[in-house]
Amino acid sequence: MLNYVLKRLLGLIPTLFIVAVLVFLFVHLLPGDPARLIAGPEADGQVVQMVRQQLGLDQPLYVQFWHYITQALTGDFGTSMVSRRPVAEEIASRFMPTFWLTLASMGWSVVFGMAMGLAAAVWRNRWPDKLGMAIAVAGISFPAFALGMLLMQVFSVQLGWLPTVGADSWRHYILPSLTLGAAVAAVMARFTRASFVEVLHEDYMRTARAKGVSETRVVLKHGLRNAMIPVVTMMGLQFGFLLGGSIVVEKVFNWPGLGRLLVDSVEMRDYPVIQAEVLLFSLEFILINLLVDVLYAAINPAIRYK
Repeated sequence: MLNYVLKRLLGLIPTLFIVAVLVFLFVHLLPGDPARLIAGPEADGQVVQMVRQQLGLDQPLYVQFWHYITQALTGDFGTSMVSRRPVAEEIASRFMPTFWLTLASMGWSVVFGMAMGLAAAVWRNRWPDKLGMAIAVAGISFPAFALGMLLMQVFSVQLGWLPTVGADSWRHYILPSLTLGAAVAAVMARFTRASFVEVLHEDYMRTARAKGVSETRVVLKHGLRNAMIPVVTMMGLQFGFLLGGSIVVEKVFNWPGLGRLLVDSVEMRDYPVIQAEVLLFSLEFILINLLVDVLYAAINPAIRYK
């Protein structure tokens, strides 16, 4: 197992290098001139050219890429073109709000989604199954930005129960986490149901019932462990989805996190911030998938990685 983990970690190097190249080319192909945006619409050509020189945008593309890579290898991701603060400081100041929002969204969506999927599997083709799957389809189909605005209109504007923007207290997390986790809960419910329906009819489940084991114990002890293997995979994928989905939700709720920072950086063509954030998201997604593989072996000892 240790050798497998080390090989996967070493595999991060070429993967992140490819991501770095692609995102560098992508941001420099975006329409619009960062120097013009920073200088302002009233600035003349001479001022814009001075800004370009200050930002290093007048240098050839390969020179800019070389500076970017060599600095990134030392942990220096440059300076924000807009705020003139180090990119590492910009990201560090926004990381924790996004982390706690993602964790809160993942927590409730996994618990609720698995419970709904388990109930649908146990009472298959009955009203709990039909109701649960109808809710799941609605959760998958409804856009996150529309759900967020609907929740704000009802619980913030009309009822006045919850705040609309900010991240100062736990109450600020309720609406964004519900919005962000709704689709994940729906996917988890459908996937858990499919996994449990298959497991409930295995021979070892029938054997346990024949021995007089209660249905609750059969489902939770014998069925849950085996059904969790594919569900854990889906959890890892959905965590990656949450990282991407937070971009939309953070913009809707004006959340001071990485997602909103990325949107603002794209609007202002803040190349260093965009490049660093995409690299960070890629690294997080890869590490999450590695953690999922390790959890495989913990859930099912029959699985071994060489």
